[in-house]
Amino acid sequence: MSDRTDVSEIVDEIRALALQAGAEIMRFYATDFTVESKDDATPVTDADRAADAIIVAGLEARFPGIPVVTEERAESHDAAAAADRFFLVDPLDGTREFIGRNGEFTVNIALIENGAPTLGVVYAPAVDRLFYTRARDHAVEEPAPHDPNACRPLSVSSADNTALRVVASRSHRDPATDDYIGRYRVTEFHSAGSSLKFCLIAAGEADLYPRLGRTMEWDTAAGHAVLSAAGGKVDRLDGGPLHYGKPGLDNPHFIAYSPSVTLIAA
Repeated sequence: MSDRTDVSEIVDEIRALALQAGAEIMRFYATDFTVESKDDATPVTDADRAADAIIVAGLEARFPGIPVVTEERAESHDAAAAADRFFLVDPLDGTREFIGRNGEFTVNIALIENGAPTLGVVYAPAVDRLFYTRARDHAVEEPAPHDPNACRPLSVSSADNTALRVVASRSHRDPATDDYIGRYRVTEFHSAGSSLKFCLIAAGEADLYPRLGRTMEWDTAAGHAVLSAAGGKVDRLDGGPLHYGKPGLDNPHFIAYSPSVTLIAA
């Protein structure tokens, strides 16, 4: 990005759009909504589509020169591999959690630059928690009622490797993940849906999130940006960085963590 003004404008817009999309999602949440199945057998609802429409319209109007790649628009996906800078959107991350009405779903908007998520917002409207980057190296949580002047800085914890706090997927746990977690000395374990897992580490409420199952780039980008800005890390299992804009937009297995965690090889 060219200057501080550019950063500020993008942060202000993605924050506002996440709140607008979250309010629209909650409007559907209070109804007897219909669940459909996409071609890949994943669920989708009118809430996904409505939130997507709000976010895409807002980003395209405010930043017409930056491509928008979103889960709900397959025709947008090829733009990720062709652009050095693009927005990556999951308008309703955790659709299964939305359907199950457990509150653990989020709105995710990230800016990708040269393969890395540099700015992002994660909003969990059912529990009214809003996390976002104010700069590449500064992340905050904005408490409700939402006032950007009342934010608290986010910073990862100094982990106790003899008593780790681990968070893992609620809907996608598997034996490989459980086996990996079993190699650590864990005193607290939490299941959570969507990109909230990244934000719990960013907020110092957890230390480690391993993901040994399939995810897509739009699932992780915004949470990755928030965690990185709070001092955390997201790496592939082989220790390399998690890149964005890959053909197909599939992620490899990864680990999100506070740098004070002593990682164990998978």
